[in-house]
Amino acid sequence: MSVKSSPAAKRGCATKGEARGHAALGSLIKDVLASGPSGKKVLVIDVGGTSVKILASGQTEIRSFRSGPTLTPGRMVSGVKKLAADWTYEVVSIGYPGLVLGGRPTADPSNLGRGWVGFDFAAAFGRPVKVVNDAAMQAMGSYKGGKMLFLGLGTGLGTSLIVDGKVKPMELGHLPYKKGTYESYVGRTGLERDGKKKWRRRVADVVERLIAALQPDETVIGGGNVKKLDALPPRCRAGHNANAFRGGFRLWAKDNSVPPDLPPGPSRSNRKA
Repeated sequence: MSVKSSPAAKRGCATKGEARGHAALGSLIKDVLASGPSGKKVLVIDVGGTSVKILASGQTEIRSFRSGPTLTPGRMVSGVKKLAADWTYEVVSIGYPGLVLGGRPTADPSNLGRGWVGFDFAAAFGRPVKVVNDAAMQAMGSYKGGKMLFLGLGTGLGTSLIVDGKVKPMELGHLPYKKGTYESYVGRTGLERDGKKKWRRRVADVVERLIAALQPDETVIGGGNVKKLDALPPRCRAGHNANAFRGGFRLWAKDNSVPPDLPPGPSRSNRKA
């Protein structure tokens, strides 16, 4: 059970802490695979600002390659196909780091390349595809019932609300806060600018404000930077990025209402109106 990077990824010796982290991740992946069968063989893609991670039904390792400002959707698809060449899958789930409406990106991410809006993922993969916001996908994988608020601490602030199993993607990170926005204080920029001690206070304040406004039954704090908190705010539990894969599998469950992208076929640009 492991995380596997492409040959181009940076390599090095794992510390004892990293080894324990990999063991914990392996246990979580095993739990994800056991708890999220959908009846279909699913390839889940978690697109992030620093890496693209993938996992498929029946597999026991997360594979990844670097992303960044030059990553276009075409390059993403090529990289995924190369990494997953020995995997079998029937459908695809994509967690996208930006606003998604009607199963399609509506704006290019600020930290990736261009061309995501209007890209035909189904045609590129040759399989049905479902695209959701990355925070919504991780929220789906973290959900246990009732009304749950998900906050993802990463490059920015990912937010999603799930009420009685229905996902409500939101962009709360862009709301005004102090002299900027929520995510300019609790995202990576705020962490690097203000330091960990002040950043933790900002996180606690933002979480308290959002809980007071939305009144969830529980709040899950996920994203790559949750591990930098020394303590979780009251009524919160920690999430894990690997829960995004459980969410991706759940997207194809029979009772899920998220529609797929157009089925594979001719490019939309070649279809007659």
